[in-house]
Amino acid sequence: MAKAPEQATEAPAERGKGAVHGGHLVARTLSSRGVTKLFTLSGGHLFSIFDGCKDEGIDVVDTRHEQGATWAAEGWAKATRSAGVCALTAGPGVTNGMSAIAGAQQNASPLVVLGGRAPEMRWGSGSLQEIDHVPFVRPLTKSAQTVKDTAAIPEATAHALDTARALPTGPTFVDYPLDVVFQEAEAEPPPLEHVAEVVADGADEAAAVLAAAERPVIMAGTNLYWAHGERELRELAEALGIAVFLNGMGRGCLPADHELAFSRARGKGLKEADVALVVGVPLDFRLGFGGSFGEETRLIQLDSAPSRLEATRRPELALVGGVAATLRAIRGAAAAEGAGAERTTAWLGDLRATENEKRAAEKGDFDDERAPLHPLRVYRDVREVLDRDAIVIGDGGDFVSYAGRVIETFEPGCWMDPGPYGCLGAGPGQAIGAKLAHPERQVCVLLGDGAFGFSGLEFDSMVRHGLPVVGVMGNNGIWALEKHPMEFLYGYSIAAELRQEARYDQVVEALGGHGELVREPAELRPALERAFESGKPALVNVLTDPSVVYPRKAVLA
Repeated sequence: MAKAPEQATEAPAERGKGAVHGGHLVARTLSSRGVTKLFTLSGGHLFSIFDGCKDEGIDVVDTRHEQGATWAAEGWAKATRSAGVCALTAGPGVTNGMSAIAGAQQNASPLVVLGGRAPEMRWGSGSLQEIDHVPFVRPLTKSAQTVKDTAAIPEATAHALDTARALPTGPTFVDYPLDVVFQEAEAEPPPLEHVAEVVADGADEAAAVLAAAERPVIMAGTNLYWAHGERELRELAEALGIAVFLNGMGRGCLPADHELAFSRARGKGLKEADVALVVGVPLDFRLGFGGSFGEETRLIQLDSAPSRLEATRRPELALVGGVAATLRAIRGAAAAEGAGAERTTAWLGDLRATENEKRAAEKGDFDDERAPLHPLRVYRDVREVLDRDAIVIGDGGDFVSYAGRVIETFEPGCWMDPGPYGCLGAGPGQAIGAKLAHPERQVCVLLGDGAFGFSGLEFDSMVRHGLPVVGVMGNNGIWALEKHPMEFLYGYSIAAELRQEARYDQVVEALGGHGELVREPAELRPALERAFESGKPALVNVLTDPSVVYPRKAVLA
């Protein structure tokens, strides 16, 4: 855990009076919005902000790379549904965080990025790391601005925080020139304004369509989670007998063992549904750009904002408004028409039969005793050691694709991955944020050996901050997501080989963590148990079979 900041020498009431430097104004504004952690990598442009955080009791959690700090802030946001805040030093600090910012945009994560910046008084003179961040950050954020007046720091910082958390959630950016943030001013954070949810126009029409459906489904995703809509989803599904499929951060918004929760039957369910309510998820490649649904399926799409996708299937009804409020309104309107769950009994039974059949077909791979291991054999044992509220983070290609199929999620916020932007390296950073948010829970990051190369040194950050995250690596020595398709297309592959049996576990041990190497299936369960019991950041390095090809059905491009 990050070292607790020393107590300020002045009482809070006294610190609130008179002029203070801009870093204090930043920190006071963070505190006014409930921020308790700042993720960063040290840089001179940020010193005054660190000083302010020390006085305000905000933990400064440093990582080994700015992308790790940005992903850690996103992990905090995903685990808490509050703003995750990082501070990136000027120039390369901000550019190093760009991929994580782009991922947060597509995940709608309420990420707030505070940037250092070369001094305003010398702008245009070629100061160290002088570059205007805003033009290249703005396309990825809900708001991006530079504060050029010290007294304006609280308002600008509060705007970034409040905008990130306002639905539809998403990343924001604000940077502070060195001279501006070191100068003093007297200013206070503005009050937080609360915005009431609005029921989307068309909710009654959607209710009528769903009430008449005989084979309805709900396909829900990340923006359901950000909207805190899990209770309303469950109540609507139970009231009308609707099968539920989940992806992204939507996983866990209905427990995986709920009678209306399905996963393996998704292909059949979406294709054969007469009505599909798509909640908080775009019709992107994960849903075949809309083609995953049957041609005759009536699509109703509900989200906090209009879809930004212009070349995918158009829904019959596009509802834009408060997700939770609209789901509640749909349930109420359907109940007023006398709709119940009885009419879907046969449909649900048909889906459950398919679900059970497909799960049974996986047993051979779960019980496969080959060495190197089949990925599903790895996940058989992983599932057995995970608690119901464990937070699982996927960071890899084919190895994590298997996890997405078979790792069950029972509570909201317990599954994380890079999201549709698909940037590898997100896992260790997100694990840092998640473990700090929930130190009492298991946090398990599932890694491909390729993905480890992007952010593996963040295990050092976990060691330094005392965060016992357990990593489970599928180490097949190749870039499987590229190697197998390229060989299918051309009969050969290029730039798809990694070092066989690389001892990444020893890397983690050298950083002060716990390492395990697994070559045989019988070694896996004891190694997992030792890793979770070690009380240290740990990596279980499992050698997996490079000949296994993930049976991918989605069109990625």
